[in-house]
Parts: sequence; structure tokens; C-alpha cells
Amino acid sequence: MNGLIQRSIEEHFPLEIIYLSKNEELSQRKLIVKEVNGDSIKAYCLLRKEVRTFRLENILSIMPESNRKEWLH
Repeated sequence: MNGLIQRSIEEHFPLEIIYLSKNEELSQRKLIVKEVNGDSIKAYCLLRKEVRTFRLENILSIMPESNRKEWLH
């Protein structure tokens, strides 16, 4: 997970995550990570169109955006 997050920061490419909110609601998000702050990340959320904070422990799944599979190499 940390490698993908770091590459998103450095190369500004979007990631897709499955996220569990503090209200225990699941959501799928596309985001571009801006920075890591201890146990959370600050990222531009393409769904909400604003910078949001996500707790790392609540990210259930993370992968490159669907049309960016080449980032897995």
C-alpha cells in the first residue's frame, strides 16, 4: 500500500480505494494523494472535488485507477 501511495504523490496519478467511514459506511473513491501524515493521508477526492483526509486504517482496498493498470508493473 505504501508504495502505491508514494507513487501517487510523486507522479500525481489517481488511486481507487474502498473506504470505511467513521459511520461504518463503505464508499469507493478515486483520489490523488497529496501527503501522508502519520496514520492518515491528505488527498484530492475526485468524487467530492476537494481535498479530504482519509485514515489509513480505514482503507480496505487500494489499487491504481481502473484504466491505469500499467502502474502495477
